[in-house]
Amino acid sequence: MLQTLETTTGLAAYVRDHAAEADAAGQLPAEMAAKMRQAGVIRMLQPVDFGGAEEHPLEFFDTVLEIGAAYPSAGWVTGVVGVHPFEIAQADRRVQEEIWGQDPDTWVASPYAPMGRAHRVDGGYLLSGRWPFSSGTDNCEWVVIGGILEPEPGQDGPGERRHFILQRDQYVIDQESWNVIGLKGTGSKDLVVQDAFVPDYRIVDPARISSGEAAREAGRDIPLYRMHWYMMFSAAITAGTLAIAQGALSVFEETVCSASREATAKALRDPHLMSELGNVSAELERSRTQFRHDITEMYAQAQANVPVTDAQRLTVRRNQVGLALRAVASVEKLFLLGGGHTIRETGAFQRYWRDIHCAGSHSANFAQPVFSAYGAFRMNGEIPAGVRF
Repeated sequence: MLQTLETTTGLAAYVRDHAAEADAAGQLPAEMAAKMRQAGVIRMLQPVDFGGAEEHPLEFFDTVLEIGAAYPSAGWVTGVVGVHPFEIAQADRRVQEEIWGQDPDTWVASPYAPMGRAHRVDGGYLLSGRWPFSSGTDNCEWVVIGGILEPEPGQDGPGERRHFILQRDQYVIDQESWNVIGLKGTGSKDLVVQDAFVPDYRIVDPARISSGEAAREAGRDIPLYRMHWYMMFSAAITAGTLAIAQGALSVFEETVCSASREATAKALRDPHLMSELGNVSAELERSRTQFRHDITEMYAQAQANVPVTDAQRLTVRRNQVGLALRAVASVEKLFLLGGGHTIRETGAFQRYWRDIHCAGSHSANFAQPVFSAYGAFRMNGEIPAGVRF
């Protein structure tokens, strides 16, 4: 392992103590990012031959859960930026050399939404577009970004979806684009690209990542890189969301216990409050257990080199979006129970309440299409087109 439980716990304490500073800055401050680099949290899914750990995915997601409970924005960046090495490990080795060859602690941002358009030129493509919500982007030197290949002359139908890998001088971060109510420290700003040349070897077909072809071609046919790409990315979002809810519960309990002795005694005599606390605690424990079970089960199949079926992947996605819904609802219950303790700007709880609602709005947490697809599959054995799982 790149890190021990002690170093992760120390990092969690640090980000908790500096959360307000990061929120005010609208990004992870340089010192906080440096602490995360030192702990190695972004290298957990990175190949060993490029300074990574090739950890069991559960170790990575447990780290996201711990850091995110301490400070949601730091946990969110850990999950989103930390999952990118999983994809880059399966890209052309020349890209891996460019990114990690000199510094294995080089971070890569994203957004994956296919908002760019690329047209063919000699040796690659010219890419242009604008993408919102590039988490941790100020702390990153590269980006992997979604786009559509424009059909070449004579081709019919829509263009194919690809991921384009760009270095820092090929895109502009719109520093004025990040005006939000929550997850402020993620600094998830807009990126602008204008006619950036992307050579063929820096272009990734996500379908080949998901199928395992890319890992085999890259010589990385090991259990970690047999995990399904979208399931791994969505799990990073789920872990970040669950972490916020767990942190909210801890802060709520601390708030009640740190109130005046009279107020604390009154709260402890309130059976409704105690009942809701017990209910929320049970909900979050069940959610964490389900999440960890799914990752463990999928990795066990990867270890056995048994392909994961569409039905299994869809079930995992059903569970993930359901867990996210319950996480948001749990924090909302605590907010309504807390009265004046939860609405004060000087308290920490308000951050978790704002952050959980922002996390819940991420497209990977949008439950209805996934529930609908799962229901359709249960009823007729067919999975509707266009559902990402």
